[in-house]
Amino acid sequence: MRAVLAAPAPTLLVIAKAPVPGRVKTRLTPPCTPEQAASLAEAALSDTLRVLGSVPAGRRLLVLDGEPGRWLPPGWEVAPQVPGGLDVRLAAAFALAPAGAPALLVGMDTPQLSAAVLAGQLSPAARAGADAWYGPARDGGFWALGLARPSPGLARRLLTGVPMSTPRTGALLLERLAQAGLTVRRLPALTDVDTARDAAEVAALAPAGAFAARWREVEAVTGAAGATG
Repeated sequence: MRAVLAAPAPTLLVIAKAPVPGRVKTRLTPPCTPEQAASLAEAALSDTLRVLGSVPAGRRLLVLDGEPGRWLPPGWEVAPQVPGGLDVRLAAAFALAPAGAPALLVGMDTPQLSAAVLAGQLSPAARAGADAWYGPARDGGFWALGLARPSPGLARRLLTGVPMSTPRTGALLLERLAQAGLTVRRLPALTDVDTARDAAEVAALAPAGAFAARWREVEAVTGAAGATG
């Protein structure tokens, strides 16, 4: 019990692009305009930050490509992403986490994520014996990666050179985790928002969120639902 009470609170990391038209959610255009796609990206990011804001944490850090806007809630620090491919940028994000506490990194594409699930998995009692957490995405990638004892070297070994945005990305990361001898806890599989079909699915799963509200507005204007069939 003493060890549980003394366990350090986790660091929560979100890696994201600023929601600028033409730079985010380009696979939503068409049926969306670049401005509509950017507004959906902003809503997804807002939901993600809001949900993680309710998960107990010692530090919350947004690792951002671009400039923060009014969508940034209180309680979040902002750090710039390093240059390089996504594998390099993900590894570098873990280097920002304080030593001695677990860190969980998520993206901005799963606004339906559950605060209760994450809080439960990261609680001191539940994380005993876990070295890493892995959240698979349904397209073969991953939406979350957590490390119980993060270090820059470990993050580089796990992530650098893993091809991103392929159907094999998640499987290759799991191989790296196994090769490192880490005990991995699985998080639920989630759908990343890449296409209009994905957006409709995610909006239905979390109908009370900002993303769902914005999707309904876009759908009413563009008839985007027809593009998901």
